[in-house]
Amino acid sequence: MPINLYGTSVSLLTDLYQLTMAYAYWKSGLGEREGAFHLHFRKPPFASGFSIACGLADVVSFIEKFNFDPSDTDYLASLKGNDGQPLFERAFLDYLRDLKFSCDVDAIPEGTPVFPYEPLVRVCGPIIQCQLLETALLNIINFQTLIATKSARVCLAAKGESVLEFGARRAQGFDGALTASRAAYIGGAAATSNVLAGKIFGIPVKGTHAHSWVMTFENELEAFLKYAEAMPNNCVFLVDTYDTIAGVKNAIVAGNHLRENGHEMIGIRLDSGDLAWLSIEARRLMDEAGFPDAQIFASNDLDETIIESLKVQGAQIVVWGVGTRLVTGGDQSALGGVYKLSAIRDERKDWQPRIKISEQAIKISNPGVQQVRRFFEEKPNGKLALADVIYDESTPCAGDCVAVDSTDATRRWKLVASLKQQDLLVPVLRAGVRVGDLPDIHAARKAAQENLAHFSDGIKRFINPHLYPVGIEENMQQTKMRLIEEARRK
Repeated sequence: MPINLYGTSVSLLTDLYQLTMAYAYWKSGLGEREGAFHLHFRKPPFASGFSIACGLADVVSFIEKFNFDPSDTDYLASLKGNDGQPLFERAFLDYLRDLKFSCDVDAIPEGTPVFPYEPLVRVCGPIIQCQLLETALLNIINFQTLIATKSARVCLAAKGESVLEFGARRAQGFDGALTASRAAYIGGAAATSNVLAGKIFGIPVKGTHAHSWVMTFENELEAFLKYAEAMPNNCVFLVDTYDTIAGVKNAIVAGNHLRENGHEMIGIRLDSGDLAWLSIEARRLMDEAGFPDAQIFASNDLDETIIESLKVQGAQIVVWGVGTRLVTGGDQSALGGVYKLSAIRDERKDWQPRIKISEQAIKISNPGVQQVRRFFEEKPNGKLALADVIYDESTPCAGDCVAVDSTDATRRWKLVASLKQQDLLVPVLRAGVRVGDLPDIHAARKAAQENLAHFSDGIKRFINPHLYPVGIEENMQQTKMRLIEEARRK
């Protein structure tokens, strides 16, 4: 359920140039001309072999609430150009005030593995409206896809063991903490420490206690016993305030006290030191003391590579608390998603492809009203994703399909019609009205796990992952080459 964090309209969450372009479209009489825009990224984050689409629910919520209220237009009326005159005419501001969103939006559902150049969101409609959405859509999709991808990688490293998102204190701002909790859960995290995120999104919440609790008492054992009295059904003891092994022994004493009173210790948490060795020793001590079911939690700047290394070392950790490096993206601060115009309707209402070219091949956009088709091979243990093809809906990808590699036009492959196929972009809004219900956060999380299972392990490895084949349909590739040649002759 969406929440208004700021108590005000957020339609001005945009870059000024979106509004100056909108004004110029309006002045030129082009505001109602229809365009097709696509949001995609060029490189996967973390040098990953995949990304997880995330943020669509917030995009839809933003669009459904999109309007310019009087405070917005009054602020815009106060802006001046370099001649000291108003930047925008009052008639344009009146136009914005009365604007009703009427675009069609198609998107790849949350929890779907996605790859470079594939449109995650497609917006078709009056070009002013499409343009005004750019900044907000990129802000929402870029961040949540980044965090959902990081979470999925961390969960892969944990190999089915629980990952808890513990990052609220290190997140980039109030809303950053909430959206990170949401995206981390969709990516696979089992719970969050962020109670507000639990309330808003329905994410399970988990937590232990801090070092300050232990330091409040004369000794660690007293602190554990008092905590056990206060929270007998939620006892995970943080054991490294003074000496970790001594802390484990004190936790065992507190665990026996809980058991005598009809409760069980959930486990202990390690937050510093040699986590592999300490977890092995803690496991031995708790097993010998009759607590084989007590779990070992660990935190302390974890990420997927550290978790993978700890498991190789035989660590006995079964619950992973991951904070800073999850909710901030860790070694990658942002996903470089872009939002590009790729087609314009002419006077006959036919779509005319458009292309952006560049001195850098990676920045050359794809033309047309795009769709993504995923091809699968049926296997005894389920279907295996083979390749994705980006095609123009004006020239449907029917029958056998020839795809050209997105990064190397000399490479191409044929995908036969008998393969199982799925178009990834699905209708979300038609003429500004929602089409059906979006999957809830729990369904999106389940979809991420199920969808990733359809991909080979090579694509999911952390170092030098296999490059999943993504190609451009042959006819679309020919159109792209023609447009590039025409543009460079201008």
